[in-house]
Amino acid sequence: MRRFLAVVAMFAAIMVGAGQMTAARAAPPLSVYGQLPGLEQAVLSPSGDRIALIGIAAGERRLVVIDKADKPLFVLPLGDVKIRGVYWIGESQVMIYKSDTVGLGVGFTAEQAELYSAVIASIDGKKIWTVFQKSKDITGGVRGFYGTIQRGGKWYGYFSGITRDKDGAGELILTSTKPVLYEVDMESGAPRKIGARSEDGIYRSWALGPDGTVSARLDYISKSGSWAIRNGAGEKIASGISKLAGADLVALGNGGDTLIYSQSDDDDGEVHWFELPLAGGEAKEILTDVGVEQAYIDRRSRRFIGYALTGDMPAYRFLDAHQQKVVNATLKAFPGLAVTLIDWNDAFDALIVKTEGGDDPQSWWLVDIKTGRATPLGQSYLVPAAEVGPVKIIRYKAGDGTEIPGILTLPPGREAKNLPVIIFPHGGPASHDSVGFDWWAQAFAVRGYAVLQPNFRGSTGYGPAFERAGYGEWGRKMQTDMSDGLAHLVRDGIADPRRACIMGASFGGYAALAGVTLQQGIYRCAVSVSGIGDVARMATTDLRESGSDPTMRRGLEQQIGAHRDLAAISPIRFVDKVTAPILLIHGKDDTVVLYDQSKDMAAALRRAGKAVEFVTLPGEDHWLSKGATRLSMLQSAVAFIEKYNPPDGPSDPAPVVPTTSASAQSGQASAR
Repeated sequence: MRRFLAVVAMFAAIMVGAGQMTAARAAPPLSVYGQLPGLEQAVLSPSGDRIALIGIAAGERRLVVIDKADKPLFVLPLGDVKIRGVYWIGESQVMIYKSDTVGLGVGFTAEQAELYSAVIASIDGKKIWTVFQKSKDITGGVRGFYGTIQRGGKWYGYFSGITRDKDGAGELILTSTKPVLYEVDMESGAPRKIGARSEDGIYRSWALGPDGTVSARLDYISKSGSWAIRNGAGEKIASGISKLAGADLVALGNGGDTLIYSQSDDDDGEVHWFELPLAGGEAKEILTDVGVEQAYIDRRSRRFIGYALTGDMPAYRFLDAHQQKVVNATLKAFPGLAVTLIDWNDAFDALIVKTEGGDDPQSWWLVDIKTGRATPLGQSYLVPAAEVGPVKIIRYKAGDGTEIPGILTLPPGREAKNLPVIIFPHGGPASHDSVGFDWWAQAFAVRGYAVLQPNFRGSTGYGPAFERAGYGEWGRKMQTDMSDGLAHLVRDGIADPRRACIMGASFGGYAALAGVTLQQGIYRCAVSVSGIGDVARMATTDLRESGSDPTMRRGLEQQIGAHRDLAAISPIRFVDKVTAPILLIHGKDDTVVLYDQSKDMAAALRRAGKAVEFVTLPGEDHWLSKGATRLSMLQSAVAFIEKYNPPDGPSDPAPVVPTTSASAQSGQASAR
């Protein structure tokens, strides 16, 4: 399994480089972790005879299309294009779904936005075009992608877009930003309107049938929270109230004459799934005893065929017994590893999977069910097996007795005793970390650090009650869940109580700042990447950019708190309490957490006379989508932590870590 074979000649240079790496104790260079993955995405054509891959080949990021015999069919240089997805359209076209950060100009509620577009490439290399590129009345790129279908021997794609109307003088003007649904001929590029836009204050989504017609639409009214589902004939077949926009269309049912939709309960957060006849009738609840991580839809029939389960390790359920047997056999072929289903062909006898865990730095495989063989396609990170830090799930008790799961990555080839440690909370906070190869964590582990990724209360993946336990706990119990994890490692002898830092991105960046402002005396240093320093300003910005959307307001108040309470959990208000050095890193084109959050935090720390460094990533977004700036971020973070918390340095001088959750709780409480 560890032997890395090339599938096309272009990957040969990379593979040889990987083969020459040894198990020497010198850590691999940061470029191995920080650059974009060597293999990012891979998808199968409907027949399974062709594979489209996005990765680095011969030192350049490219889209490469090969056949099952490893013969290259098409190559397209990509550079720093921000790829959000890749899809097959029949056997002869590949669609690249990408985004760009664009300035919006006067009249918009935000200065910048991430706009999406769909680029279609024929694998004979004769034609490359962009959806809506010739439609003068459709502006702002693609607002949504609803898949493709084949009808009458031709392929059609389904996209929504903002459409301008003609005024009295025949000039095109923008009267609404609500999208219209179009069917696009994938040969000519011509769009045809098939779904009208909604009125202002109403959010609309669609479900399509196998022939490309609209089977159902869902309208959600933000002001009241009411929603309604109508079938293709316009008849209302379901309705309800969801103040937090919890209703969603899933797909057609397995028989094709029903619709599956989901609705989350405003009171307890439980997600309920229902199946409803398209002609109207009683909705029956389904999947009552499982947590669904992701639904799977058949590309041809548009029907719901299975789902991924929530949990610590990937698990899958398919409605068809044969498909379930295929998936079970595939998982069995990779014992002890986390196996992610990436794609499959129409016949479900060829699958692409990604494996990670153990000493596997994310490997990609083509699984041929007919032959029973798994052929390696590539690796995301070219790290030798001996340099992959072991990863395991741990569980510990928070101060109030709540069990907190976490992912612990340890240095390879080193005793897990009295180690320097990095607490690395995830973003979201409605997200979670799982067992696998995390490039941030591994880059630090191979340099001698233990890395704990706590799935604090408020994280997804452990049921709605656990997620909702984080509501109103920013900077409070969510924060002490993290330091309680540090205390657990100290009690187990894994962590040195005087050599801990905290680092994270987005909400994790907020937590890093809170760890040295709302809490004190715990961490030796803090690194915040695209983090939030002023929660009150974040809430104000989100509301303004949403056009004061009522659903946005309700969600913010439920999850974070009312505006008058947000100063108490904003790190920028407590810079005078900081005793540890702070590194701030932020992309200039971040449209999720604005760059000014870190700029203002840096200014406040400097005014208070605190040790702070600020790194700007030019042209970078919230997701670190570009290779050069992603590597720059990692290099800056590693240099900073090694400076203030060297992996083999002395314990003193440094803060003293509380070894009981009560101490961590009291430290946080005094900060408020």
